[in-house]
Amino acid sequence: MNQIPLAIPHMSGNEQKYIQQAFDTNWIAPLGPNVDQFEANLATYSGAKDVAATSSGTSAIHLALTLLNVQAGDTVFCSTFTFIASINPALYIGATPVFIDSETDTWGMSPVALGRALEDAATKNKLPKAIIVVHLYGQSCKMDEIMELANRYGVPVVEDAAESLGSTYKGRQLGTIGAFGIYSFNGNKIITTSGGGALLSNDATQIEKARYLGSQAKEVAPYYSHSEVGFNYRLSNILAGIGIAQLDVLEERIAKKRAIYDAYKAAFENHSGITFLSELEGTFNNRWLTTVLLEKMSPEDVMEKLAAKGIESRRLWKPMHTQPLFETATYYSEETSNADILFEKGLCLPSGTQLTEGQLDYVCKTLMEIIK
Repeated sequence: MNQIPLAIPHMSGNEQKYIQQAFDTNWIAPLGPNVDQFEANLATYSGAKDVAATSSGTSAIHLALTLLNVQAGDTVFCSTFTFIASINPALYIGATPVFIDSETDTWGMSPVALGRALEDAATKNKLPKAIIVVHLYGQSCKMDEIMELANRYGVPVVEDAAESLGSTYKGRQLGTIGAFGIYSFNGNKIITTSGGGALLSNDATQIEKARYLGSQAKEVAPYYSHSEVGFNYRLSNILAGIGIAQLDVLEERIAKKRAIYDAYKAAFENHSGITFLSELEGTFNNRWLTTVLLEKMSPEDVMEKLAAKGIESRRLWKPMHTQPLFETATYYSEETSNADILFEKGLCLPSGTQLTEGQLDYVCKTLMEIIK
């Protein structure tokens, strides 16, 4: 069989219509009618008051931290079990990340570890300027517990929902619960604009400020006038056109992702050596990637054996507190470091929405042969 990828872009077939409109009207540079429509469509879908389309999810996080007045020397509490893009914006500013462990139900930020970290910070009169929680692999964190702690200590929450567009927590779209939320439309996400992201909030004034900062902080004047540091973070009109067409098929993509997860779960439901990330009660998981924990084999070995059969897979995120870049960082774990265990046991399986039934069956049979 041909190589079976982990997850790749899946076009709807309608993208070219909006791309052509951009060319026909010469709206090639950032901003334009497609950007306006994409932002409006995202706001309608998410229920957020307003949305600013950005060049990446990373830039959206950077804007969120800037709007929250995070400065050099401040601390930002971050999930350790994530991709480094969740952390880098704090470093751009000169803030110090403090890492928080995962809990085992959702693999998201542990309220237990977060509570200890906030208590310590309050004792030292050094509360963080923000908490960045990451909704992993489409699954929501335990937001009630996290928001209760954040509100108790007066610390704003940024929701990194890069992997979780379309997922919900108690009926609310992820990204709309904290002060800010972010989405990513990178090539491997559930929908894509090639490269791109979005910043959302229920404070429309803040999103308008984000648009201003993300457009080089240009003031209204008959000449170029700047009073603040700005960034070149706005999405291009061409890429926004792709996003409009992609958003139209989001529900189809979610349905296919969930069907892929269900097929894997059914194939291995009687096998004790493999367990799946569950769906927390009251949440809806878009199942961006189907992820498993292997109890009897190393994920590295399984990944190599799958690759030899033409199947791409990937280890789970290597915790940030174990990265060389953060060797001196502070880390708050639960009694046992859950994030380290997840990395040691975890594997992502092919979850692209182009997967055929035959390919999915081949992956299941191959994986079964390997773990037996």
